[in-house]
Amino acid sequence: MKGSWKHLSDCPVFSKLAEHNSSRTILLYMQLHLRLFLAFSLSLIAFGALRAQGLEPIDLLAFNQVSLSHQQTAMLTLGGWAVANIAVGVSLQGGAEGSTKHFHRMNALWNTVNLGIAGLGYLTAIKSDPAGWDLASSLSKHQSFQKILLFNAGLDVGYIMGGLYLTERAKRPNVNADQLKGFGRSIMLQGAFLFAFDLVNVLIASGRDGDIPLLLGATRDGLGLTMIF
Repeated sequence: MKGSWKHLSDCPVFSKLAEHNSSRTILLYMQLHLRLFLAFSLSLIAFGALRAQGLEPIDLLAFNQVSLSHQQTAMLTLGGWAVANIAVGVSLQGGAEGSTKHFHRMNALWNTVNLGIAGLGYLTAIKSDPAGWDLASSLSKHQSFQKILLFNAGLDVGYIMGGLYLTERAKRPNVNADQLKGFGRSIMLQGAFLFAFDLVNVLIASGRDGDIPLLLGATRDGLGLTMIF
């Protein structure tokens, strides 16, 4: 019986079937994570849209507190993604084979960096004192956050292209095809998540751009000269 199984595993049809199942598992893994993130992100956008419908003037402290709360939520989201990938990657790579093993390994390694970034960003946000920012500082920090996210989104596209390059390179002879394919798929997944993460947070942050005139006392009838602190 053992010999028959070994003979079957050497069969090209069996190998193709195993590779198909491995690819399908990776695809389902990617879809699950992206759907969870998108569902969470859409709820944040919907909340921001409802909040933006009010036209009453707001004070500078409230604007800063909302901005910092958003940054904290973003870092918690990134940290949650990182912890999930590290946990899944470490637990599954031991029993996986071929490119799937390298896929889970890269997911875990990549997200140790994400976890560090998320932790540092969260600590920076909670230690910030929004009451100490004047109007110029508040607007500068608000715009800088959006610029950083947009810059990162550009890097994310590079990650996706780099992962695609590795998967294509895996098709060449005399290379470690399993490692290149697994790493490439992982980097494409991580790049796709980060791209969606950055763009969604840009949309949420830019949704507060409408609050800027309200800081100057804007009303339906025009722009006032009063600044509320």
